[in-house]
Parts: sequence; structure tokens; C-alpha cells
Amino acid sequence: MKNKESIAVVGAGSWGTALAIVLADNGHEVRLWTQNEKRVEEINGKHTNHQYLPDVELPKNILAFSSIKDVLSGLDVVVLAVPTKAIREVLQSIKNIRTEPFTVVHVSKGIEPDTLMRISEMIREELPEELCKDIVVLSGPSHAEEVSLRHPTTVTVSSENMKAAEGIQDIFMNQHFRVYTNPDVVGVEIGGALKNIIALAAGISDGLGYGDNAKAALITRGLAEIARLGTKMGADPLTFSGLTGIGDLIVTCTSVHSRNWRAGNMLGKGQKLQDVLDNMGMVVEGVRTTRAARQLSVKYGVEMPITEALYGILFEEKDPKVAVDELMARMKTNEMESLVHIMDRQQEI
Repeated sequence: MKNKESIAVVGAGSWGTALAIVLADNGHEVRLWTQNEKRVEEINGKHTNHQYLPDVELPKNILAFSSIKDVLSGLDVVVLAVPTKAIREVLQSIKNIRTEPFTVVHVSKGIEPDTLMRISEMIREELPEELCKDIVVLSGPSHAEEVSLRHPTTVTVSSENMKAAEGIQDIFMNQHFRVYTNPDVVGVEIGGALKNIIALAAGISDGLGYGDNAKAALITRGLAEIARLGTKMGADPLTFSGLTGIGDLIVTCTSVHSRNWRAGNMLGKGQKLQDVLDNMGMVVEGVRTTRAARQLSVKYGVEMPITEALYGILFEEKDPKVAVDELMARMKTNEMESLVHIMDRQQEI
């Protein structure tokens, strides 16, 4: 995949557009899909996507389409950059159009409630194996706003087929966008999805005015919570100390670019969930993922107090201050208990 290629990016939100910029900078012909006809006209005519990345000029080798058939024609690589709730619908459209096998690179971060499937599992369920050659996950600490400005960024790609992951590493990597490989698909997906829950909680804490001490505690204990569930699901514990674990957690919990942090911040300041979602203008993946993570905690018998508290705020109208105060008043425990469990899991692996 080192040669220049035609690559489809399905989804022209902030992240899909930013990744299209990376690919275009690397000399690839990028076809960017959006259902919005006005956005197609803007991208092709003005080379901007003002709603999602204001004041960013797009390379001229990005061409937008509203026809998914035209976007997919004759391509070997499809980058899936739509919200988790839209993935199945988009995959079904792709399945009805494509006949030749291709590689899917998914860059969304979430877990499907009720089925409790990771995104790669959803893709595998929707696309027949003879059509979908390989599934590659791209994840890590990466705000679209900064990627689009060519600020230094590092991410991880993961796949059950490491040759496929290395191929995707080649087409994305450049002097601004460094890509590492990691064979732990479960860990990479779980870390990327669950960090949004902790970011919502961190935003709530900041909205309540609780300061850096409380946020540091949420990030640290949040990482332990993610690792407990992830290792129980079969992830490598070391993944959570890397880019898609602590790296993604830090950037999502501390930056105003983070839509999950911003949503949590508004909740902490007293706004209602539906009002927050209506005002955001973009999908807040952490809300849906909180429901799925709570279901996973029950399924695997894993204690996840931050997730439980956030679930109460989001879906049971619990007062944010009461929920945070109850977290601080929990029964005393040993900080190292989680570490011991994770190290035991590492020895089993």
C-alpha cells in the first residue's frame, strides 16, 4: 500500500475530514462521502468544511460525493468515519453496492448497547468475509482540529492481520501523523470507547468547579476501571498504558476540543442531557457507550463505579453533585487491588 491510491472516507464530519487531509497530504486521491449535498458543493467548490473544521483549507485532491456508489467504485481501502449508531446502516449500503473485496479501516469509538459488540464485531457481522478482506482499527489521542492543522499526532492501528495493519500504517503515516501498530484489537477498541465515559465524568467535575485534584482522580481511577473490564474481555493489560489507553484518556478528559468533555461540562453546570445534545451539533459517543459499558460490567461481573455514577446522571436524572460526592464516599479499598488483578491477567497471557 506504499503506492499512491484512491481511498474512500465514508463520513465527512470533523474526524473523517481530518483523516482525509492526512491521506491527501500523502498524495492519495481521497473520495469523501457525505449525504449533505450542500457540504459536497462546499468541499468541491471552496475546499472547506466550515461546520466541522472552520478556517481549514482542504487539499484539492479531496473530492466529495453524495453517492456512496461513486465513492466506493474500484477502491481497495474504505475508511469508516461515521458515528457508531450509523455504522450498520452504512455497512448495509456498502454490502448492496460492492462486489469486490476491500479493507475496512474504522476510526469510530464506541460499543453497541444491547448487542455489546465492538465496532469490528459489528463490521464482521454485517459484511461477508469474502467481501471484507481485513478490518483495521485506527485509534489514539487525536483531536480532529489539531490533526487538520498538521500538529504532531500519534495514533495506533490494530488488526487480526498485522500485515493489513502495517499496510494502513503506510498510507497514513507522515511527518505530522505518526502511526504505531498494536495486535490487541480488543484493547484498542475498549480503550478508545470507554475513555469517552471518563471524559464525560471529567467534564461534569469541571462543570461543578471541583478543580484539578478531582479530575486527576477521575482519570486515574477511570483508567483502572477501563483496564478491569478490558482485561476481563481478553485485552492485553499493557495496551491500556499506551496511546489508546492513558494517551487517549488524557487528551479527551483535559481538552476543550473534546465533545465528551464539553457535554459533561454543561451537565455539571446544570443543563439537561437533551438540551446538551441538541446544542452540541455533533454526536457525543460517551452517552451511548455509558449504557453499553454498564451492561458489560454486569455481564462480566466487573465493578465500574464511575460508569455507574455517570449512568445515574445520564439516564436516571441523578443530581451530578450527589453522584460525584457518593463516588468520593465509597467504601475504603486498596488502590493496588486493580493492579494485582491486571498483573494476574498479564501472567495468564
